[in-house]
Amino acid sequence: MRVLLLGGTAEGRELAKALHPQVDIVSSLAGRVPDPALPVGPVRVGGFGGVDGLRNWLQDERIDAVVDATHPFASTMTAHAALVCAELAVPYLVLARPPWDPGPASVVASNTDAAEHVVHEGFSRVFLTTGRSGIRAFVGCDAWFLIRAVTAPAGDTLPRHHHLVLSRGPFRYDDEAKLMIEHRIDVLVTKNSGGDMTRAKLDAAAALGIAVVMVARPELPRGVTAVGTVAEAAQWVEGLC
Repeated sequence: MRVLLLGGTAEGRELAKALHPQVDIVSSLAGRVPDPALPVGPVRVGGFGGVDGLRNWLQDERIDAVVDATHPFASTMTAHAALVCAELAVPYLVLARPPWDPGPASVVASNTDAAEHVVHEGFSRVFLTTGRSGIRAFVGCDAWFLIRAVTAPAGDTLPRHHHLVLSRGPFRYDDEAKLMIEHRIDVLVTKNSGGDMTRAKLDAAAALGIAVVMVARPELPRGVTAVGTVAEAAQWVEGLC
């Protein structure tokens, strides 16, 4: 049994550790983050070259199954993997951490919608945690932004008034609350990534009475099998052996 694990998340690393060395796992990372945390076992870094590249790679490497443990917002990779695995009749599983309960947050469908909501509601001090790819939608906003990302975005994607913080989780509640107080934040804008590593910002915002705008997750491709825990994913793989 040779398994491709589309990773880059804590869940992907946990699954590789749970299955290694009993299962022949190759973990794949997108390569967008410098000095990424690496899973145990063999690792490849970089894209596949679209649908055709992924199809060729799976065939050349004689992959028997694919587990997609990419970020819940990595919709292009998930769409490509679901399509190719269906074509090749390769078993395919999505491991997606459960989403957060948005509670009183304003839920929007996209980063663009989030930017429009910020403008419409007149927020002036924004804590933006949508990741580097989500920043461009806010370029035209006149509000002041505290922007947190793992890697620095291109200068032309940044709003005029901002302060950039480069950091990666996990984040602690006390630190998140301090950050929001120091920068007088009146709204938190985030994606519904789920998980514990970055949840503290939601708890801090709730305690401080700070509004939250949350970008909803993209829907999974129709018909794919999905689980929410590493244990369930490991059981699925073991069931194929």
